[in-house]
Amino acid sequence: MLNYNAQGLIPAVIQDDETDAVLMVGYMSAETLRMTREIGQVVFWSRSRKEIWHKGATSGDYLEVRSIKADCEDNSLLVRVKMLGKAVCHTGAKSCFFKEAE
Repeated sequence: MLNYNAQGLIPAVIQDDETDAVLMVGYMSAETLRMTREIGQVVFWSRSRKEIWHKGATSGDYLEVRSIKADCEDNSLLVRVKMLGKAVCHTGAKSCFFKEAE
């Protein structure tokens, strides 16, 4: 059984199934995880907008699910995907992880 945080969310690390690159981190609720499984594309809970966010619905850059695994403590997910588009990050980058930490 998954361990969601106090807000009912669980972090989901998104990884490219072909290259193993880490693309982004988002949050899922039980409902968005169910939706993700049903449609085969990543659906998050937007913490800033407080609403369901179907990744790619406005940009066209969808993430097709290949597998979903929970970590050993059931408090985070690893979602391996095939990118259907050119970018994952809102900046237009292929990955959200392109900056050096300060």
